[in-house]
Parts: sequence; structure tokens; C-alpha cells
Amino acid sequence: MSKKRGFEIAKGYENMGINLPERKTKYSAGYDFEAAEDCIIPAFKLGQKPTLVKTGIKAYMEDDEYLMICNRSSNPGKKGLVMANGVGIVDKDYYGNEDNDGHIMFSFFNIKDCDIEIKKGERIGQGIFHKYFITDTDSANSERKGGFGSTSI
Repeated sequence: MSKKRGFEIAKGYENMGINLPERKTKYSAGYDFEAAEDCIIPAFKLGQKPTLVKTGIKAYMEDDEYLMICNRSSNPGKKGLVMANGVGIVDKDYYGNEDNDGHIMFSFFNIKDCDIEIKKGERIGQGIFHKYFITDTDSANSERKGGFGSTSI
């Protein structure tokens, strides 16, 4: 059977007790992602960069698909965590890239006035696979060389 879409452990995380994302109910659209390690997301200050929370996971998919990564609905209200990019888009060619093997990370700001601790194994977000379409005049032919933020070719 050929692989269509799914998740694998990213290089360097093989022996760290990482759980592959899974849906919790049969009608859930999203696969729940967990933090790969403990981390602190500092209280927001103007000019600070978002905190990248590692998952230890990479995703493979078909040519006309992407993985949308979203915040948990409870994160903003309970923990003050918002995704810096609103939603994340993981392209097919991010998988196995030479910079980070396609390691998926969630980019968070903490809007509370105190630091927030995320523990290893804590659910931080979800991923939903989608199909996409291209225009009649599309002429993209470049190939990804790197990892996070590398598509500004």
C-alpha cells in the first residue's frame, strides 16, 4: 500500500516518546498535536519574536494537498496563546527538507501578563489536511531548498 497522507516522527525525535497526532472522535476534522518538550512562552512585550513550540512531527501528503495547522480553541481564553501567523500552512515539499526534515512547529505569542509553561505531551494545536487548486496561468516551477519560512524564493 502506498502512503497517501500521514505523520511521522521528525529526525532527532525518534527516541523521545513523541505521539503521532490523532483525532479524538470520528467526526473531528483536526489531528491533535502535542508539544515535544517543555517550554516557556513569555508574556508579550512589543518587538519580541514568537515562540516556536516543537512537535517532533513531520507530515507527508499528496501533491495537491497541504496541512493547515490551527490553535486549540481553548488556548486564547485559558492560556492567552495566539498563533503569530493566525494559521500555519505546511506544504507538501516541507516534508523532509534539508534544513529541519519537515519538523512542524507552532508559532505562539502569549497575550497574558505572565509567562505560560507548556509541558511535553500537552496538546497545543491541530492539523487538518486540505486539497488545493491552481489557476490556469500558474507557472510555479521552483523547488523548496530549506525549512521554516524558506518559500520566499
